[in-house]
Amino acid sequence: MDKLKKFYKNKKVLVTGATGFKGAWLCFWLKKLGAKITGIGYNPNKNKNLFYQLELQKKINLHLIDIRNFNKIKKIVKKEKPSVIFHLAAQPLIYESYKKPMETFDINYRGSLNIIELARTEKFIRSTIIVTSDKCYESNFSSKGFKETDLLGGVDPYSASKSSTEIMARAYRESFFKDKNSGISTGRAGNVIGGGDWSPNRLIPDCIRSLKTGKSILIRNPKFNRPWQLVLEPLKGYLILAQKQFNEPKKFSGAWNFGTRPNSLTDVQTIVKYLIMFWGQGKMKVKKNKIYEQENLQLNIKKAEKFLKWKPTYNIKRSVEMTTSWYFRVLMLKEDPKKVTSDQIESYMYDSK
Repeated sequence: MDKLKKFYKNKKVLVTGATGFKGAWLCFWLKKLGAKITGIGYNPNKNKNLFYQLELQKKINLHLIDIRNFNKIKKIVKKEKPSVIFHLAAQPLIYESYKKPMETFDINYRGSLNIIELARTEKFIRSTIIVTSDKCYESNFSSKGFKETDLLGGVDPYSASKSSTEIMARAYRESFFKDKNSGISTGRAGNVIGGGDWSPNRLIPDCIRSLKTGKSILIRNPKFNRPWQLVLEPLKGYLILAQKQFNEPKKFSGAWNFGTRPNSLTDVQTIVKYLIMFWGQGKMKVKKNKIYEQENLQLNIKKAEKFLKWKPTYNIKRSVEMTTSWYFRVLMLKEDPKKVTSDQIESYMYDSK
């Protein structure tokens, strides 16, 4: 973690999707590491949004614009001259992608294309991380975990938008980045949990809303297995990857999985039981689901372990405990979200050593 502090101190970094859940955690962490951050975000709900709870609008140079607007993005990038880019801007919900398929493809594919095109043309950009999803793989019903070389696919609009982005990023990398002193990678992670997520139709936020109001928790797919991970786990992977790629672009450009340890798939029902246990009370009910989602998702993380020396720090139980604790401290004990978030990043960095 000391290497990260040394690398990011005073580094000019661009984070797209800065006002989103993962983006806010990343900006807050980068700020702790001493980076100079420019954020591109979409105007979210201010009242409950993590970005504003953390008062990041006062700490970073924020631009609220649509990621699909190439000319506006280009203007900001040329002015700020970031040497590292983390592209997180996306329509991130499978549920929403069924309601707005065209918009999902447009945001997820074209937004990424805009950033990658700028990484190709602007010499000051040295390291670009395009965040996609663990759902970019074609389902193969294997329990071994998807490797970076496995077939890409996806039958729902969200997953397909992410696999399309992967193919486009690879085409750019092979066609334009081989002789550049600049690297481009995709990061595949999914099912992140952590404090401050208020997205609709997502398990943890839905559960927290129910627990806070004393209602029963309704779950759609009690037996669905997911590689749940604390939001800080993949973010640590992106931070390490961007640093390594900055110094050795040829060696570290590519596709990277940031998932959980093997055999750590956990079903929805177990997660909810943990949540209720750590919250101290609550009950759950099962509600039938009509939307297709892959039943089992596990990533093979050997590549990141071997070449980045990255590995998950917490098991699922500890991740749910950290997540529940954030909400409980902020909602029930009325603690300052900035302090709670800072405490969690500090203890995570300490535990990751």
